[in-house]
Amino acid sequence: MTTVKTTAATPPPRLPVRDKAAALGRGWGGLSPMLTRLAAERATGVLVRERGALHLADGKVVHAESPAAPGAHDLLAAHGTLDADAWARALAESAAHAEGPEHTGAGTGTRRRTGAEVVHHAGRRLVEDGLLTAGALELCRLTALYDAAYFALAPSSAPGRFRYGSEDDLGTGRAAVPDTPGPREDSPAAPAGPGSRTGTPTGPGVPHPIPVADLERETLRRRDLLHRIWPDALVDEAPLTREYHPAPAPLPARRQAVLALVNGVRTASDIARELGRPAFHTLVDIRRLVAAGAVSPRPVTLPGDLLSVPLPGPAGTGPSVDLTGTTAPVDPHITLLKRLRDALEAL
Repeated sequence: MTTVKTTAATPPPRLPVRDKAAALGRGWGGLSPMLTRLAAERATGVLVRERGALHLADGKVVHAESPAAPGAHDLLAAHGTLDADAWARALAESAAHAEGPEHTGAGTGTRRRTGAEVVHHAGRRLVEDGLLTAGALELCRLTALYDAAYFALAPSSAPGRFRYGSEDDLGTGRAAVPDTPGPREDSPAAPAGPGSRTGTPTGPGVPHPIPVADLERETLRRRDLLHRIWPDALVDEAPLTREYHPAPAPLPARRQAVLALVNGVRTASDIARELGRPAFHTLVDIRRLVAAGAVSPRPVTLPGDLLSVPLPGPAGTGPSVDLTGTTAPVDPHITLLKRLRDALEAL
């Protein structure tokens, strides 16, 4: 350990702190300090966080994935834009090409493609074969990217990690250097090594990178929108159950489709995949249904009704389960008052 001797004439050096005023002035940089540093150094690689991953090329985001959000292929195949079999064939061919000798040669400094690269090369193949237009591919890709990034940039309890040099082959014909482990999200970013930067690829079907500032602004905008609709984020992850009222208010067709899939077991992500819709758009519909009193997190009533938490369970068992062995009917007025109380406490 290095010690620094100080005197009255030489005060100790100041500890590095984040400039919050500068971050507020530029409108971004508060979601992930690690991502901000990687964008500044124009790094290339994969930032892995608790709820998803962001793939960077030259300091910009080219791909995002999260278990909570459907992928671009799910959106393409859901409504007939692309045949599911055609996508499966393109994906298999792209994966087989990724395992060829030009990607696995020993001692050549090459490597196999990542899963994100396989997906992007499959999309480019479909565009080149005329089975998909470049515009439709890019629209679904951007929709899936912003959708997954919303969850990947969510507050987490564990620091993220960055792997340099994983996206050099994304949209290019060059081989990539082997992956090298990067710093943790709670430590300073190390300088980018050789091969950690790449030029922006161009061509039909090649993904267009998204600046980190734009991605963070959009993520913050989406958070604010959901908070204004319904401030309690519990419904985003919990299994959902329907609230039956004598005369429910009429709902738009889009929300009726979401409500029809609420069965006490499915979560918002499950419903999004069933409908082939982006997960964030489904969250908007679900929070509006909760605000209207049509949906609520599936509760399990503990003894004495001292605590109620959403837990998964079989469908059709009713809105509440009393662990003491007796089930009491739930007064809809009490349920409404509890939701109002939770909303006020969350403000």
